[in-house]
Amino acid sequence: MAAAGVAAGLGSSDFSDLREIKKQLLSVAERSRERGLQHSGKWASELAFALDPLPLSELPPPPALTEEDARDLDAYTLAKSYFDLKEYERAAYFLRGCKSQKAYFLYMYSRYLSGEKKKDDETVDSLGPLEKGQVKNEALRELRVELSKKHKARELDGFGLYLYGVVLRKLDLVKEAIDVFVEAAHVLPLHWGAWLELCNLITDKEMLKFLSLPDTWMKEFFLAHIYTELQLIEEALQKYQSLIDAGFSKSTYIISQIAVAYHNIRDIDKALSIFNELRKQDPYRIENMDTFSNLLYVRSMKPELSYLAHNLCEIDKYRVETCCVIGNYYSLRSQHEKAALYFQRALKLNPRYLGAWTLMGHEYMEMKNTSAAIQAYRHAIEVNKRDYRAWYGLGQTYEILKMPFYCLYYYRRAHQLRPNDSRMLVALGECYEKLNQLVEAKKCYWRAYAVGDVEKMALVKLAKLHEQLNESEQAAQCYIKYIQDIYSCGEIVEHLEVSTAFRYLAQYYFKCKLWDEASACAQKCCAFNDTREEGKALLRQILQLRNQGETSSTDIAAPFFLPASLSANNTPTRRVSPLNLSSVTP
Repeated sequence: MAAAGVAAGLGSSDFSDLREIKKQLLSVAERSRERGLQHSGKWASELAFALDPLPLSELPPPPALTEEDARDLDAYTLAKSYFDLKEYERAAYFLRGCKSQKAYFLYMYSRYLSGEKKKDDETVDSLGPLEKGQVKNEALRELRVELSKKHKARELDGFGLYLYGVVLRKLDLVKEAIDVFVEAAHVLPLHWGAWLELCNLITDKEMLKFLSLPDTWMKEFFLAHIYTELQLIEEALQKYQSLIDAGFSKSTYIISQIAVAYHNIRDIDKALSIFNELRKQDPYRIENMDTFSNLLYVRSMKPELSYLAHNLCEIDKYRVETCCVIGNYYSLRSQHEKAALYFQRALKLNPRYLGAWTLMGHEYMEMKNTSAAIQAYRHAIEVNKRDYRAWYGLGQTYEILKMPFYCLYYYRRAHQLRPNDSRMLVALGECYEKLNQLVEAKKCYWRAYAVGDVEKMALVKLAKLHEQLNESEQAAQCYIKYIQDIYSCGEIVEHLEVSTAFRYLAQYYFKCKLWDEASACAQKCCAFNDTREEGKALLRQILQLRNQGETSSTDIAAPFFLPASLSANNTPTRRVSPLNLSSVTP
């Protein structure tokens, strides 16, 4: 089998012989290009470029031609020129009857791409982007029958197995597709396309454990990629770091993947600095620039996002990523109709582009078009069931429609994909609250606080729940912790809830007859517009009671106090005792 030669020497995940790895990468890049697999060829070439150049004597020789290759050479050469010009049916016509592995693959691949091109043309011509999905590639069933016969006869090489797997996936035969892609990875471990397809079909870590993968250095790249996709970011970053240490420090692919990983865990500053470094190394790169634009959008960096959009427009304005970047730019300027138009344009270029579906859903939400938003998010989930943003977006949409049971389901799915994301947990808590399942809501808010509350709202919501349930002591504890967290961040306090917390604590201490603490909190209330009058009124009451000879209570068990030194310019520094939430801790 033709793949056997390339597969040789790949029996371990050892990176000690980088020269041999470079030879293998150069060889598979050439073989991928011969079969029209441009993306796999590009990936291997980029990785090879990151390694030191080889001397002339060590360059890999061109693949040896068989008798069948020689017989099919003229037809293959002609058909490949048509294939490169995207004349797929014409290429397939001249390859009929070819027997060599290379020509046969190009024949089948041309037929597959011809079907895909017709499907996409029909989608764009007859339907809006949101109606995509009803149009099918008519060639798939025939291709499956023919490739299945070859597969049973063990006549498919690594590339043929990859194509068979793609056909099965397109027909939604996921289990069979996974088996075929695993087989393709064993037969031809160097072909990145097969590994990538496998990534798209694995939904969780358990599924990954049961796969019998070849023990090759390519497996390390696959694991790093799948860990990123499964939101196992720490493991992914460790893998990428080990690949950099192994000798791939110049690889722009690895640098971009690390930036995406930091984006996924919302370490925005780190991700931005890596993307800026990547742009210096590869200024005409378009891949992942939509992710970069998401970061600029979150940081509201209008000049930088404008520059990026103009720059990508000059490089290639008809790329999906460019359309998404421009869409983000208009969205940041609150021109949501224009933004949605660019996301639609991106989907006409590639109806399976996940980011555009999700971003378009967000724009429809901004325009209050909930039915279109639901459709967009559903399409995003069709493309990739692991996209937590689409599940979360659906939850938000159904929340607007006041359908709490629906949004509970979608928020749960988002939480399963991002178990340590506090936003999902807070959303779940709010849902449970609306359904009057207060114990579950408490658990969610406490868990959101425990995993690191991004928006600093979990403790406030938990405190308000305790207020509802007349659990004043627990509510006070939550408010104290909330105030300490807000001030310890060193941020300018713009949180509306800070005044709410001080107001509650002032009233709580007042009821407990702890005048010093109540007075300190009331003074803090005076610093906020919405609580100023209440603060002043409470201070007058405290003064009046003190003048009447009322003394502070010492009988009330209060295991926590705001520091006595709390004044208009001081912030709470003393730690309170651990929150007594054992009854609601999940």
